[in-house]
This record gives sequence, structure tokens and C-alpha cells, in this order.
Amino acid sequence: MCAQQTNKDAYSLILEAIDAGLYSPGDRLVESELAERFGVSRTPIREALQRLETQSLLTRDGRSLIVASLDHNQMAELYVVRTELEGLAARLAAQHATPEEIRVLREMVEEDRALLGDPQALARANRRFHKQIHLASHNRYLVQQLDLVHRSMALLASTSLAAEGRGDRALAEHDEIVACLEAHDGDGAYEALKIHISKAFETRLRLDSEKAPV
Repeated sequence: MCAQQTNKDAYSLILEAIDAGLYSPGDRLVESELAERFGVSRTPIREALQRLETQSLLTRDGRSLIVASLDHNQMAELYVVRTELEGLAARLAAQHATPEEIRVLREMVEEDRALLGDPQALARANRRFHKQIHLASHNRYLVQQLDLVHRSMALLASTSLAAEGRGDRALAEHDEIVACLEAHDGDGAYEALKIHISKAFETRLRLDSEKAPV
């Protein structure tokens, strides 16, 4: 039991480090360095790296494991799946969320306004907001699939919330989603969340095009 818990901790620590941008696509992950950073023995680190490789979050570069990256087509495919699953979660949340869950989402929208101007903090708050909607769907299988999608989202090296004006617009979209949940409007929540993800994808495409070599 203890070994299983240690394995889970090592996996979660590495995944969170990738998600937080401590390790970016293309960065090499070394067992000994990870063990020292996280204060975990090398065996659970090794097992965690193997698990991340099977999930395609890490890839091989010769004998080394590096953080995987997503090309344009992979990113587009990921957003197609994310858009539909997130929309479904919102539709189910409109039907099944408790009043307490909806109030928490409303509070998140209001509190997150204080984070405008800090894209990384806003990105973390954005993930919490979406996770709360997933949980409010009260469908464990959907939550599992969305967890897989969001793990792959960690391979995107930047946040669309870093784009000028995107933070304000994203919070306005969150506000609309919560309004639909408060009204128990499943169709409206589905459409509002799909539009929200679509706008985020458009923003990311623009950011990537600006970084592309001429």
C-alpha cells in the first residue's frame, strides 16, 4: 500500500511540474535529478516516467525521455475532443449540479477577476474552474476522460490567457457558463462552454502563428 502511494505521488509530482511549466516540451527528464528535486527514491520515479511514457506525455530521444510536444494537427485533434467533452460536462452539470456546486462556480468567477494581469495564476484558476464543472457533471466516466485530455493539455507550452485581452473575455465566458448552470439550461451551458473552448483555441492559433518563423 505504501509503495502504491509513493508511485502515485511521484507520478503526480512530475505531472504537476510539467503542467506548471517547470518542464517544457523537449526538456529531458533524468531519474536522479527528479528524485533529488522531489525527495523521492529513484524506483517510484522510474515507474512514474514509464507511466507517463505509456500515456504519450513523454517520448524517447535516443535513450533519454523528454517531455512530448504537440504538432498543429495533434493540437487541433485534442481541441476537437476537449470541446465536445467539456460541452457534455456543462450540459450534465446543468442537470445534476447541487446548489452548493453552482455557488462555488459563481464565487470562482468573481474571485478570479483579481487575477487579471497574472496569466499563470489565471491559468491555474481556469483549470480549477473547469475541474469543478467536470465534477458537477456527476459522471465519473466523463471525469476520467476529461482528466486524460487535460493531462495532454499540459504539453502546450504556453497559456492562451497570456494573449492581450483574453483574460477579460475568458472570465466573461465563464460568467455566461455559470449563468446557464444557474438557470439549469443544459443546451445553453453546452453551447457556452463549446464557444469558450473554441475562442481559447483561436487565441492559441494566433499566438502560435506569431511565433512561427517567417
